[in-house]
Amino acid sequence: MRKAITLSVLLSFFSVLALPVQAAMVGTEEIVQNAQMIDERAKLNEFLQREDVKVQFENMGVASQDIEQRVAALTDQEVIQLNQQMETLPAGEGIVGLAVFLFVVFIITDALGATDLFDFVDPIR
Repeated sequence: MRKAITLSVLLSFFSVLALPVQAAMVGTEEIVQNAQMIDERAKLNEFLQREDVKVQFENMGVASQDIEQRVAALTDQEVIQLNQQMETLPAGEGIVGLAVFLFVVFIITDALGATDLFDFVDPIR
């Protein structure tokens, strides 16, 4: 009798834990926006893989692994802003300016506590 009661209590307990599942339609706009953001991030990563850009970051003391982590931590809006700035630069020029801009963005993300790359930047939280 004890086994039957224990089994019924366990079964009723597990049936209460079942969470309802909700499905919804995914709109075309959301799918297109996600695809565009994937393209934007790929474009930024491709730029940051260039040797001249890597050299500039290494001169500033930033390792290539840290750059990848930082790009992953950027918001969608920051990625779009960086890509727009890259498009306005003349070909072959402004790499130092963009590298400095990225450096400043990385310092800001350190200050906000999103990352911890630089020892000299303390989070504001």
